[in-house]
Amino acid sequence: MSNDDQKGKVLKLSKREAAVTPMDLGHRVKQIRLSQNLTLEQASQLTGLARSTLSKIENEQISPTFAVVQKLVAGLKIDIPQLFESPTKKKNSPSGRRDITLAGQGLPHPTPTYEHELLANQLSNKKMIPYRTKVCARSFEDYSDWIRHDGEEFLYVLAGQVRLFTEFYAPVDLKVGDSAYYDCDMGHMVISVSEEDAEILWVTA
Repeated sequence: MSNDDQKGKVLKLSKREAAVTPMDLGHRVKQIRLSQNLTLEQASQLTGLARSTLSKIENEQISPTFAVVQKLVAGLKIDIPQLFESPTKKKNSPSGRRDITLAGQGLPHPTPTYEHELLANQLSNKKMIPYRTKVCARSFEDYSDWIRHDGEEFLYVLAGQVRLFTEFYAPVDLKVGDSAYYDCDMGHMVISVSEEDAEILWVTA
């Protein structure tokens, strides 16, 4: 093989290695929605997009137009770059990430049933999503449907008293210091049963 042929082969390999893998936009939309603990119905209300449209986007059945992207960005309260952020590749070397959230400085995210304060929100691609929540819901009927999403969840009661509903178990009341761990694809929801709205720490993995 001549030197010119070798140089040509190396150049082709370099171009191939430099190619950017197309962004899985539907997966990214779902990842952002779940990171905010939103059901499809809640995300639909926030973005003004039909639930069926969101589901098709997340399952890569349709590609969103720019107008739809604008609605996603506005409704989910994110920047456009976050929507197109490529996943970070795993490193073999130890990582040294750290994020500190001072009291009262979490990212507020209110919903019809909860007032979330998202913690450690400077880190992307987290394996856990921690947040402090004031539970505003007072009855089972305050929810339009069971909450379901991927992963597992840990709940710890910080103040007041809550009632945890889970699809396959009887409701249980939890007071300060009590906790629960459950699969998130099982229908679940939480309401306050104390005089004041209860506060809980949630960690979703």
